Amino acid sequence: MINLSRKHRYLLSILSGILMVVSFPFSGSLTLVVFISWIPLLFVESYITKQRYRSRKILPHAYLTFLIYNVGSTWWVINADEGGAILAFVLNSLLMTLTFYLFHLTKKHVGSKEGYIALLIYWISFEYLHYNWEASWTWLTLGNSFSIQPSWVQWYSFTGVLGGSFWILLINMLVFRIYQNVLMKRETWKIQTPLIWMAGFFVLLPLTISLITYFTYSEKERPVEIVIVQPNIDPYNMKFDMSTADDQLIYIINLAKEKVTKNTSLILAPETAITAPIYEGNVMMSREYKFLKDQKHEMFNTPICIGASTLMDFEKKRSRASRPIAGGPDFREYYNTTMLIDDDDAVTFVHKSKLVPGVEAIPFSEIFPFLEDIAIDNGGTSGTLGVEEFPKIMEIDKFKFAPVVCYESIYGEWVTEQCRAGAELICITTNDGWWKDTPGYKQHMSFASLRAIENRRSIARSANTGISAFVNQRGDILQATEWWKPDVIRGTLNLNSELSFYTKYGNVLGRSFAFVTVLLILFTFVKRFKRARDIK
Repeated sequence: MINLSRKHRYLLSILSGILMVVSFPFSGSLTLVVFISWIPLLFVESYITKQRYRSRKILPHAYLTFLIYNVGSTWWVINADEGGAILAFVLNSLLMTLTFYLFHLTKKHVGSKEGYIALLIYWISFEYLHYNWEASWTWLTLGNSFSIQPSWVQWYSFTGVLGGSFWILLINMLVFRIYQNVLMKRETWKIQTPLIWMAGFFVLLPLTISLITYFTYSEKERPVEIVIVQPNIDPYNMKFDMSTADDQLIYIINLAKEKVTKNTSLILAPETAITAPIYEGNVMMSREYKFLKDQKHEMFNTPICIGASTLMDFEKKRSRASRPIAGGPDFREYYNTTMLIDDDDAVTFVHKSKLVPGVEAIPFSEIFPFLEDIAIDNGGTSGTLGVEEFPKIMEIDKFKFAPVVCYESIYGEWVTEQCRAGAELICITTNDGWWKDTPGYKQHMSFASLRAIENRRSIARSANTGISAFVNQRGDILQATEWWKPDVIRGTLNLNSELSFYTKYGNVLGRSFAFVTVLLILFTFVKRFKRARDIK
């Protein structure tokens, strides 16, 4: 057996973290590396187990790997808020470490084969549950690694992004097993032939299925013309300056006029393009609505979908987002909203519901109300915002669409629920300027391709500072703007009302594994305590 000193174990842990970083989109974009990125860490875990070291020895090694992965892939978050970024790095790395530690315990107390199966189950469950709790930060879901390779993962229309995570872990474990046999057990390469064939099979089969699907997939011809506006208003120095709010809106409409034709079905403008909060209960009296309605009539009466800051007042506290109004008994809620002025000048509001932790939602503030006082202020309204009770869609005369705001676009199952509700197109509005010219906005743009594949829906994406784009149902980026440049683009996308397997049934893989995880954890600890009792 190879002897791994403490120094060697930490070097391997660092190597795993680096490989994870360089395989992630725009942090290195060496996608194939993801299939071997876990191997050094698995070697460390195996060595600690074989040497019968205390289980806690795995914790610093795993934490180092995942901290490098978090910081190296999402360091740009620090441009939005240093304290929030550090907290995200520390806590997300800890959650990943604890998940890996659970795998180690199951492998140690239940059995080696069962342990590696448990790694698949635990990790997919972790990623699934991470989508569904208040401190959610799902950017680094392993399956997101293929966002720049849409032709590789067309089967996401069945499994969603967690299918990619499963694929990555499975291949890593098979390749690790081969090298473990050769390097640690001193077996010959010839003996590894069945495992090598198996690893090759599980790499090539999903890839082949995907490529065949990619090159044979044909969209039904249901074209709609859309105009996307990218005003490029600096979020740090100008966007939330209320003295320029009217000028910003005029500028956005003037950009739209450059491309709108009589065939245009929808004008799409970015998140919080209307910065001064509008009272929803009396919206038609607002100067923003009056201006947009008049301009809409000058642009062939084309419906306008635009991001807005809005508010509503209530007689009673409605949710934890409800704040007492100074000097009165009523309560007020603020929203990050998609606002639609349709063909008949009627207004529809849909509130962003997947909120950015620490900025738009303060995790666990319902239990600890004082946490609302430390909300991060990124311009506009800080503190917990109001949300919808369930996913909603919007409708104009020609079609229905899913309004997806910024952070919501990394939540596959949320977007799926909107498509299941009847959306024939996905419209993403965002403001990625907080991250400056870093991999962040590029990663965010690439994730849209995964939503297109999962639901077989075309996507129109309007980003304040870029990248704005049209994406087809295979996840291909058809037309895109440049970063930090005012622009307006016109394109034609096909609608689709058919439901993919993933759209119809949701995250079957995640739900199933989450259920098994509970049973597996219980079984692991029963075995552990039984072994401890037998030793006594």
